[in-house]
Amino acid sequence: MFNKNIKYALALNICAVLTISQGCKKSFLDVPPQAQQPSVEFFKTQEDATKAVNSIYANLREWKQTAFAPMAVESLGSDETEKGSSEGDATYMNAYDNFTVSATDGQLQDFWNGQYQSIQLCNQVLDNVPGIDMDAGLKSRYLAEAKFVRAYNYFRLVRAFGDVVLRLHLPKDASEYNLPRTPKAEVWAAIETDLTDAAAVLPQNYGSADVGRATKGAALALHAKVAMYQKKWGDVLTYTNQVMGMGYTLFPNFEQSFRIANENNSESVFEIQAKSLPGIKDASTSQYSQIQGVRGQSGGGWGFNVPTQALADAFETGDPRRDATIIFRGETTPEGDAIAATGDNPRYNQKSYVPFNVPFVQNEGEDQNVRVIRYAEVLLMNAEAANETGDATKALADLELVRARARNGNNAVLPKVTTTDKDALRTAIWHERQVELAMEFDRYFDVIRQGRAQAIFGPKGWKPNKNEVWPVPQNEIDLSAGVLTQNPNY
Repeated sequence: MFNKNIKYALALNICAVLTISQGCKKSFLDVPPQAQQPSVEFFKTQEDATKAVNSIYANLREWKQTAFAPMAVESLGSDETEKGSSEGDATYMNAYDNFTVSATDGQLQDFWNGQYQSIQLCNQVLDNVPGIDMDAGLKSRYLAEAKFVRAYNYFRLVRAFGDVVLRLHLPKDASEYNLPRTPKAEVWAAIETDLTDAAAVLPQNYGSADVGRATKGAALALHAKVAMYQKKWGDVLTYTNQVMGMGYTLFPNFEQSFRIANENNSESVFEIQAKSLPGIKDASTSQYSQIQGVRGQSGGGWGFNVPTQALADAFETGDPRRDATIIFRGETTPEGDAIAATGDNPRYNQKSYVPFNVPFVQNEGEDQNVRVIRYAEVLLMNAEAANETGDATKALADLELVRARARNGNNAVLPKVTTTDKDALRTAIWHERQVELAMEFDRYFDVIRQGRAQAIFGPKGWKPNKNEVWPVPQNEIDLSAGVLTQNPNY
């Protein structure tokens, strides 16, 4: 977790859903997609296993995983973001903001497909690698990595859709191709099994050549998050306590922790690794930063998924995280980029900001990693669980660690939270999640799990007994000949 050279070390290949890349060179930075061969002809050697697992990581950064689809499904429904760009650009995205989205919308389909493509890659590894004659320890680790990523995919699916199709193996015959949705509780259980298995095998750290792969800490932290969504507070404490004993620390400077130079730092629990590859689009690069970059300026981006005024107002007076999270029109960034005083959007996401002088090719991605789990969130999950189980002292200590880092030495701002009242402390922790994790694609689901969606999202059009989940893509229902069912009231 401490090495910053992952982008120059991991060899990741590009992989299609039902095929595995044939070629492999030293780095995913400078290798275009190679010729492909059917998986039935693959999975013969340890090198094949390595390529297959690397392809799982490569898939995590592609368009359906990090660009428009997750922006729509995981972000725009919240009160912290709105579509952005220009008024007439990608107007279909507004349906996620005002909860009028149709089951036929392409972003729903892309999000669904993106997760199941990744699950397919994981299942290929899990079904085929056990039969390869290779180093036993490496084999076990590869299987654990695949289980971690599969759990992450299903976590995203179940948050978004509720009951989903649960595939834990490649289809063996025609009867296994068209499966119904599995009840959410069973999907949660499968996710937890994968994460338990992964945490038992994955190492706490890697050498420089493999930094960025799933670790024991990542599996435990994701397990804590899964438990939090189910209100299993004792389990949340168990898993976060383990992570807190592993040596993670908050990066000293909140703003700079999101810069390219500080990727995979001491706070990083899991990041999706990204790199701009000239001549390569979508399948191998991440446009996560590009689609959210400052619009209309050389070296900027498309200006989507922008912070709302409500988010700007949510920060306490003097909280340095406000300016570290939001780029305001007319400001000059710490790196010296002058943001135009006029333009379509008054605010942009600073957490995805890449300085304008960092080279990139339009439509081919940027270098910014996607921060999936940070140690700050581990502390806040621990705080929430501690409060829910009656340990206000521990909750306050966790909360103060996060606020002290944000304070950055200025004791005139962000005073210590001292209340031991359970309800008041819960509110304080929820507020801290809002401002600490802003623009990290969690706010929408946080508000729903907290039972506050009607109050917070209702003015935008959110309706109970409907908008707790998104509609299942209609094309999937049609292809299943009705085996898949639609969520209520869509």
